[in-house]
Amino acid sequence: MFCLSLIEHTLRLPPHLLDLPLHVAIRGELEALFLDKVIANLGLCVSVYDIQEIGKGFIFPGDGASTYTVLFRLIMFRPFVGEVIAAKLKESDANGLRLSLGFFEDIYVPVHLMPNPSHLKADPVNSWVWEYEGQSFPIDGTDEIRFQVQSIKYPSIPVEEEKPASPSSVEQGKQPNPSSVEKAKPPNRLPVEQEKQSNMKEKQSKPFAPMVITGSLDATGEDDPKGLAPFHGGSLFVHILVCSSSLKQAIRVTASEIWELLFTWP
Repeated sequence: MFCLSLIEHTLRLPPHLLDLPLHVAIRGELEALFLDKVIANLGLCVSVYDIQEIGKGFIFPGDGASTYTVLFRLIMFRPFVGEVIAAKLKESDANGLRLSLGFFEDIYVPVHLMPNPSHLKADPVNSWVWEYEGQSFPIDGTDEIRFQVQSIKYPSIPVEEEKPASPSSVEQGKQPNPSSVEKAKPPNRLPVEQEKQSNMKEKQSKPFAPMVITGSLDATGEDDPKGLAPFHGGSLFVHILVCSSSLKQAIRVTASEIWELLFTWP
């Protein structure tokens, strides 16, 4: 889920930072530039891990700042396809779930990847209910939700083009005719068309996400008969975090899972 990326970057150091130690000043500029930013095909920058090399500084003519070529490593959040991650529910609607890791919230579970069988409960919060062995479990923000990464996308930044002004509006001193404006009004739309238009407006107003993860809660087959859906009352959560050359593992197993593993182990 976390990895190290080696990056070389040409950095301009402002003059007001020259009184600081060079390593401290450059690290602060790198954090301001990369921290909490998404780099395409690399992931979300979580932290500056270390600075390996700082080249000789040079000053451009007419500029009081010094420029350095820096070689450094970043800690990136970049899960791999098929990885199982535990998250919390952020919101739910008819299109599925939106999950959050705390520091990253653009995780979506579409309807066709929801646990099967499950259905949307008609209530003000649009909560989903998972049916398992004759029991109903609401998928809410109480428990952790384990999902499997299906895809990771890095959408391109949308570019808005300005529409050219019409010739009539460019002409000075020419006012529109009120009668023509009345005739130009479109007819009243049907409720279905109005609903489609409102849905399109909601999609357009959705904030741009430079990194989008699609997850699955559906069962994966005989190797995992319980599937990946959230379990209430005890679950196995294994999280391996690699943040340096040494391996750091954080493993949390509930007592109920240990008991089950001891008596169901083949």
